[in-house]
Amino acid sequence: MGRTDQGDSAANTPKAWLNGNGNRMAATAARTQSWWQEKLHRLSLHARVTLLAAVAVGFAVALVSVSAYVTVRQQMYQNLDNSLVDRASQAAKNGVLTSQKNLVQIPTDAFGLSDLRLGVYLTTGQPIGATNSYLPPMGPAELDIARNPSDEASVRTFGTRNGEHFRVVAVPARFCPYVANSCDPEDGQTQPAALVVAQSLDPIDRTLHNLGIVLWAFGLVGVIGAALAGNAIAQSGLRPLTRLTGAAEHVARTEELRPIPVTGSDEISRLAQAFNAMLQALARSQDRQRRLVGDAGHELRTPLTSIRTNLDLLAQADKRGGLRPEDRQQLLEDVRAQMDELTTLIGDLTELARDTPQVRDAELIELANVVEDAVLKVRRRAPGLEWDVQLAPFPVWGDERLLGRAVTNLLDNAAKYSTPDVPPAAGEPPSRVIVRLRDGVLTVTDSGPGIAEADLPHVFDRFYRSSEARSRPGSGLGLAIVKHAAEQHGGMIYARNAPTGGAQFTLWLPHAATQSR
Repeated sequence: MGRTDQGDSAANTPKAWLNGNGNRMAATAARTQSWWQEKLHRLSLHARVTLLAAVAVGFAVALVSVSAYVTVRQQMYQNLDNSLVDRASQAAKNGVLTSQKNLVQIPTDAFGLSDLRLGVYLTTGQPIGATNSYLPPMGPAELDIARNPSDEASVRTFGTRNGEHFRVVAVPARFCPYVANSCDPEDGQTQPAALVVAQSLDPIDRTLHNLGIVLWAFGLVGVIGAALAGNAIAQSGLRPLTRLTGAAEHVARTEELRPIPVTGSDEISRLAQAFNAMLQALARSQDRQRRLVGDAGHELRTPLTSIRTNLDLLAQADKRGGLRPEDRQQLLEDVRAQMDELTTLIGDLTELARDTPQVRDAELIELANVVEDAVLKVRRRAPGLEWDVQLAPFPVWGDERLLGRAVTNLLDNAAKYSTPDVPPAAGEPPSRVIVRLRDGVLTVTDSGPGIAEADLPHVFDRFYRSSEARSRPGSGLGLAIVKHAAEQHGGMIYARNAPTGGAQFTLWLPHAATQSR
């Protein structure tokens, strides 16, 4: 059979065809991968864990089974080859089986070796064996041993599909061609040949077949067991996740933010703890929103009632002939003041209703400029006060509008409580508000009566007003907005009574260099 040379064919293959074939294979692989991913994503987590356990154990069992099968097969073949080579070499040396006299007259069946075939292959290509006995397979490998004697033996496997299967061994030998007498090797009466021995592989094939059945059976049992174990593990391990899913569905259906019980310290328990923390944060947010809505309704009702009352009085007066011009003007100014208070209250409520954890779209601003603008604005509204202001530059990242409103609220609060109920007597110094900004710490100290100890923990609560403050204008949201702005900018605000008298508010904000945008 001639050898086929494929080098020229590969060299003449067009690159475009190769590239196109490679692209099609890559596209097919990509489509197959996408198909498998789509199928896996459709499975539940329970099914995926079970499938993963079965596939992992199946792969391990297949690897061990293949390794065991190949190792056993190779060892059995190696033992058979060593045995055949040793026996054939010994027979070739003693010359008993290489004499035509013995070889022709004594078949291998006489030794009880029905699975063994024996013969001699001459250099001329002539096979010689016992009469009425099957000769072993002989071919080019055995002929090469006969013509080129060496210390190495020829070992090969011969067989046909659904037919005989042999392991064939050939060793160099000296053949005696005489039937009547023996040969004398020293006289050159022998001739080179190859002693060929063929051992039937049926016992080994049956053993390997049975081994394969056993390995397949144990592998199948192992995969089924792994699938059952994976199913049990998934069912047990995912039970907390199922409970967590049920709790989330219950929350979505009923809006009841009740936490679920947590046991253990594994990843799913940590997920349940995080879920409970999320529920608590959501409950707090709902409580804040609920209180805000309730308080807002209460606070909005007061100016709206006052506006409606004044408008009703104005309408009734017009029906009776009208009011005096000065009374009508006072009534309209009262309505205008109530409208201003209502507008301010709505703006405060809108600011607090955002409830965002931090400032978005922050920009680099100079805090000293923000404070200076707020002082100018409040000073125009409280001309009777003395303002002691000292500001040092301090850059921050933040929302200039929100910070400006917070600082303005602080200054308005200080101006409101520093303004006396009666004008000061002649020669008496006016009330003073002290404003200091150093290293990001803004301190505002008024000259009012101070804050009662019972009110200090609540001055920044929404809609909280002390008994002394109820007689003054305001909604109780100004300081709440200051705290909200400070927290959004990563700072803090606290209040205390100044040693020299009056209330002192301290606002701290971090430097721009320590903040991330």
